[in-house]
Amino acid sequence: MRTHFNEEFLIESTETLRAIAHPTRLAIIDLLHTNGQLNVTDIYTKLQIEQAIASHHLRILKNKNVVNVQREGKNSIYSLASADFYEILKTLTRVI
Repeated sequence: MRTHFNEEFLIESTETLRAIAHPTRLAIIDLLHTNGQLNVTDIYTKLQIEQAIASHHLRILKNKNVVNVQREGKNSIYSLASADFYEILKTLTRVI
């Protein structure tokens, strides 16, 4: 495949895009951009989904380094790893 990007970058990019390519995960990115940091309770309450579903989606985002997680006692506090993930959403609103 001839491209300006190396194969490793293309594979990693595809995996990251797959990780965010779900309506709930896009909503989580939007929430974290708007609110900065949230715990899982805040996230599932604001999205009106079950806690287990929120945790599942957060785990996927965490595994692809889309979100950061910090422990505060029994709580896990989530934030975007980079504001650029929100820029992907903004770009989608322009092209879709």
